[in-house]
Amino acid sequence: MKKYVIIFLATICVSCIYAKAQALVHPYLIMNMETEQNIRKAIASEPIWEEYHKLMIEGADSILSAPLLERIVEGRRLLDVSRECLRRMLLLGYAYRMTEKEEYARRAELEMNNVSLFVDWNPSHFLDVAEMTTAMAIGYDWLFNYISIETKRRVEKAIETKGIRPSFKEDYNNHWLDNHNNWNQVCHTGMSLGALAIYDHIPELADTIVNRAVEKIKLPMSIYAPDGAYSEGYSYWAYGTTYNVLLIEALKAVKGTDFGLSQMPGFLKTGKFIQNMILGDGKSFNYGDCNHSGRMFPPMFWLAQQNHDTSLLWTEKYLLDKASKKQLIDYRYGLYAILWGARMKLNHIVAPSHKMWVSAKSQQPVAVMRTNWEFKKGLSAAIKGGTAQAGHTHLDVGSFIITDHDIRWAMDFGPQEYNMLEKLGIDLWGRNQESQRWDVFRYNNQAHNTLTFNNQHQNVEGHSLITEYGDKTDFMYAIVDMTPVYINQIVEAKRGIALVNEQYFVVRDEIKVLNKPTTVRWNMLTGATPEILDDHTIQLSMQGKKLLLQVESSAPILMKTWSTTSPNSYDAANPNTIFVGFEAELRPGMKETLQVKLIPENSKKTYKKIQPLKLWKNI
Repeated sequence: MKKYVIIFLATICVSCIYAKAQALVHPYLIMNMETEQNIRKAIASEPIWEEYHKLMIEGADSILSAPLLERIVEGRRLLDVSRECLRRMLLLGYAYRMTEKEEYARRAELEMNNVSLFVDWNPSHFLDVAEMTTAMAIGYDWLFNYISIETKRRVEKAIETKGIRPSFKEDYNNHWLDNHNNWNQVCHTGMSLGALAIYDHIPELADTIVNRAVEKIKLPMSIYAPDGAYSEGYSYWAYGTTYNVLLIEALKAVKGTDFGLSQMPGFLKTGKFIQNMILGDGKSFNYGDCNHSGRMFPPMFWLAQQNHDTSLLWTEKYLLDKASKKQLIDYRYGLYAILWGARMKLNHIVAPSHKMWVSAKSQQPVAVMRTNWEFKKGLSAAIKGGTAQAGHTHLDVGSFIITDHDIRWAMDFGPQEYNMLEKLGIDLWGRNQESQRWDVFRYNNQAHNTLTFNNQHQNVEGHSLITEYGDKTDFMYAIVDMTPVYINQIVEAKRGIALVNEQYFVVRDEIKVLNKPTTVRWNMLTGATPEILDDHTIQLSMQGKKLLLQVESSAPILMKTWSTTSPNSYDAANPNTIFVGFEAELRPGMKETLQVKLIPENSKKTYKKIQPLKLWKNI
């Protein structure tokens, strides 16, 4: 009897959710009427949001005279066109709803009719379809009460036949359906937004799409566990997480629940990760295929609201203030900031309380430490472990970045433009040991701030964790066990990085060598000008400031610099950069120590004697 009662109650619940969906009144996706009213209150009372609103209207104005979009495929991607369509739909739809000026709605309707007539939305690269479907869903929903019946029918058909239906074909969904990366988040969300926008016309198909999304998106969402770190890094966090939040909000609007997605382990903690990825120089820890330029990310406003923690917006406020008008207008997600942030008072944001943040055992473990939260006014350092099996990764386990005020002494190239390599036939997306990806100059360990043994690549199957860390003000540190990525190259390799007395940095490597001669390259990429002062010291100069790189080693070393010009014709140029460091001859079967102090010229000349890594917790 109890079993039948449970089934009956479950049926009632599903029926209630279904009934809610059938009673929908446009607009309801992302910016419903309550959100619209919150924005009106914010722009009437908060000068920052008033200015931001005016900027969004200015962006919409600039679209009115622009030519309609064309179906131009670059390489294998229509993605730029899809993304521009989304930007236009958001700005034009917002401008119409906030001003009621028909010129914005008319132009948005032209855009929707135009894109609906494209032969397809390039399903062979399904991100293009997902972003275009998102654009059309938002345009359809936000402008539902303006656009003509003919336009509605045309857009409904396009969303179903050019967006949703292709998502069931294996040739088109094999890159994202069950993946643990941002493609999953973007594509399942795009399909769901399209389905929910035209729910009344395809209720059964829409439910199929939504049910599929709710289950499949848990795969990439599992990566946020346990503490919010995102394995694909800073830039791709914004892409995947923005769409993840869009799905959660759309589900709540239409189904009355997000089916527990927002409560998945680590997801609501991920704001701490992205906040700490902005280092002391105001730029990001750009490991993998990520760029170093920090920018304001709208999901942070949503996360701040969900966590009731305005300190999460400390870096966002800084990045918002320093962004140009053009950057904010051109950013296709820029509008989401005011949608998710209108309730937040940006003039009352306090700095974060912790100077160190660590994700020790995630897929891509990272540790970040700093002397303060005033950007361009202190020291900061970051290091990563991880694996090459995560999306958009490089062979960069052990790589670190250090900053001093506005100078980044140790840097990372970031990615090379994908289409440039793909046009030349480079297989950029393989992840096995022999993949062409690792032949790209910027992608292997010799181009990162880590170790290379006998000119070999790191092992792509290895997974290195942060095994220990501490956050004492006078000795913040993290230790990475790099052994798994050097299998059959050495017996053991551990690297510790420390910020000492808030004055200088130490990078200490402890290595146990196989029973054969081994040459190790200790590498650091910099934009500074180097000068080798003696057989253990390099002086770096940049922007009128100096930093000393001092080596202490139990092995014979040779201080060196290396060019960042690649011998491969397909590699991008790397102007105004150089590799600095040293090579050391490691004796067979021995334990060797390589310790490097990185000392800014204005640091106090009192230095700790740095102990073996096993004693760091006692320092």
